[in-house]
Amino acid sequence: MANVQEKIAKLFPEATFEEGEWLLVNIPDAKWHSLAKTLKEDPELGFDYLVALVGMDWTDALGCMYYLTSTTHNTHVSVKVTTDNRENPMLHSISDLWAVANLYEREVYDYYGIIFINHPDMRRLFLRNDWVGYPLRKDYNDDPAVNPVRLDHEEVEDTTVTYVETADGTVEKRDVTIFAPEEFVLNIGPQHPATHGVLRFRTSVDGETIKKIDLYLGYIHRGIEKLCEGLGYPQTLHFTDRLDYLSAQQNRHCLCMCIEKALGLEVPRRAQVIRVMMDELMRISSHLLFIGTFCMDLGATTMLFYALRERETILNILEKTCGARMTFNYNCIGGVMADLDADFVKDVKHLIEIMPAAIKEYNTVFTGNVIAHNRMIGVGKLTKEDAISYGVTGPAGRASGWACDVRKTTPYGIYNEIDFDEVILKEGDCMDRFVARVEEIKQSVRILEQLVDKIPEGEICAKVPKIIKLPEGHWFQQVEASRGAFGVYIESRGANTPWRVKFNSPCMNLAGVVNHLTCGGKIADLITIGGTLDYVVPDIDR
Repeated sequence: MANVQEKIAKLFPEATFEEGEWLLVNIPDAKWHSLAKTLKEDPELGFDYLVALVGMDWTDALGCMYYLTSTTHNTHVSVKVTTDNRENPMLHSISDLWAVANLYEREVYDYYGIIFINHPDMRRLFLRNDWVGYPLRKDYNDDPAVNPVRLDHEEVEDTTVTYVETADGTVEKRDVTIFAPEEFVLNIGPQHPATHGVLRFRTSVDGETIKKIDLYLGYIHRGIEKLCEGLGYPQTLHFTDRLDYLSAQQNRHCLCMCIEKALGLEVPRRAQVIRVMMDELMRISSHLLFIGTFCMDLGATTMLFYALRERETILNILEKTCGARMTFNYNCIGGVMADLDADFVKDVKHLIEIMPAAIKEYNTVFTGNVIAHNRMIGVGKLTKEDAISYGVTGPAGRASGWACDVRKTTPYGIYNEIDFDEVILKEGDCMDRFVARVEEIKQSVRILEQLVDKIPEGEICAKVPKIIKLPEGHWFQQVEASRGAFGVYIESRGANTPWRVKFNSPCMNLAGVVNHLTCGGKIADLITIGGTLDYVVPDIDR
């Protein structure tokens, strides 16, 4: 990390540094784009993956925290950029360097009102275009009278704006056309059985061929990050089960670990083993539902019943210990809420025993089917470079050849003690994204085999204070959820409530790459591609 700091300091003398888990670079906005370009394109640095972009209101300044990773060197750096202009805050966009920054910066604009100079599309992302104010600012007026419940449909906009920096340094506001009047635009969603959630694709088509997709989000937005600011740390935990509810165990594990890291809390060994086993049961459950629903999207309805058969076995295991089948509320700060059910070991061994034959059945019924091959092979190809630029992690990223499994790149819990393979394929098409999940089920079963007879005795939770206050500072934690890298950012000012909580969703990036993958394809391909990306909309609409 010293070499990274030395190189940045030499090239950018304006930069200041703070040591931490990730080196933090403070840089003036005027130099930010130049630094970002250097961080990405210098081969010695190679920070090609924009992990997270966190909008912030520190009251004396607005700004962003950027988290970057080099996929070549597996090194990490964070950057802080601020502006003290609250009336007309502006920062320079990096959407020309990392494709994922396009949605990330629109999200920050939506909640903080920060305009990103040279960003091609400065519209709100989640909220209505007639929303008043910016909800995550500390001076936001939350009086219901300011933003009453509107029963009318918001006006559809076929233009947007961009703020372009000219040669003399001034910033000009310019109109940009999204869809021209002569284009034929149809809505796919928000109510559609194969969009896998309430989101809307405004789709320009030429016959059956897709020319462009404009993504609309926010239909089920619940303001979780805003709610967290007024709650104690234990009260924030239940939100994570309700983001990607098919990654409920992993998401909550992540938030607990972020809080535990800030507290310097050591989790008992028994709880750590239980957490990993629950994570892998959750992963298998999620992938099984993917197999069933994706095959149903393509017309192979029978497969849904095959996949649900084994998924029910897993949900029964989870229900016996957690008392729930969907939102488990099981992880807690310091460990887990309750000890394992008496049948847990026996039931997991039964699952391990039946899965190989079940997977063989799935492949016999569907994977080798000629119709499946025609619909999937060569369709929606995503290159490794584009997967990194768009931040497409999880099975979808690994199907494109990107070794991005957080359990391997930045091991947490006891994953560094477990022998399993990272499933990496090369074609990056719909077939590889499907096969990747089938193969990951096998690896999760392998992890469970190694742990099921080695669950240690002992405490299931460390002793924690009744009122939890984190020290002043900020922390970032990631886990490998069912759909990719799920991250939690917490900033504390020493109170018993967080100053800022940011949930970094893998699913927003998956939805964000849909336009890139579908342009030039058919409408039927959109259903296939969207199914293999496997996004869950509540994970996006936070």
